[in-house]
Amino acid sequence: MNVDAAVLEPIADRAWPARERSRLGGWRLNAADGWSMRSNACWPLAAPDREVGAAIEAAEAWFAARGLPPRFKLTDGATAPDDLAQRLARRGYAGVKTTLVMVGAALGQVDPDVTLSPAPDAAFGAVFTASAGGNVADARERLETLARIPPPARFARLDIEGDPAAIGASAVEGAWAGIFGMRTSPDHRRKGLARRILLALLAEAGALGASHAYLQVEADNAPAIALYEREGFSAAYSYRYWVNA
Repeated sequence: MNVDAAVLEPIADRAWPARERSRLGGWRLNAADGWSMRSNACWPLAAPDREVGAAIEAAEAWFAARGLPPRFKLTDGATAPDDLAQRLARRGYAGVKTTLVMVGAALGQVDPDVTLSPAPDAAFGAVFTASAGGNVADARERLETLARIPPPARFARLDIEGDPAAIGASAVEGAWAGIFGMRTSPDHRRKGLARRILLALLAEAGALGASHAYLQVEADNAPAIALYEREGFSAAYSYRYWVNA
């Protein structure tokens, strides 16, 4: 599927709303508590409202005022200006954490055992926190972001013998559905639960009018990539975060 990153990235930004947001023309500034890079980075998706060097300095100052390190999310085919990576490198930045944006059809399968709701509940939060590797602050920030997904958001949960086991969420805007927050409790991994959550979310997204779906997955997460490829998703483009080395 041919996807224009310049069209999809603003949709993805709106689907994952940071607690605090600002703009420098076409540069989007997002901030929260500093954990999720997507929620704590500058997305330079179109031309800034000032000279590029001044825009970089203004972004750095904006993050510094919030006690956060400056980060820039540079996306293939959707970064302005084209030479921003080189400009950042000259200022001591380096690219880290390559992430793939994968796209596929919003075609899934209704699962009677998957509970769908318009907001995350305590059980959803419990699975998310249990799968966070002990970083409660990181989990809390991401859960707060998930709770800000604009309607029609959907939150899926699958219980095994009464035990909340797997979760995921979706954000629908027009023809596009974003898949977020896919987590499985450590006690229930390798049982195919993530696939069931994904298919249930895709089926619901299709019912809500979406025809396409997207998700973000770190480039070195081979098991997740394999799961999504089996369900018809393919890599459309990638992005990297640029941080002060």
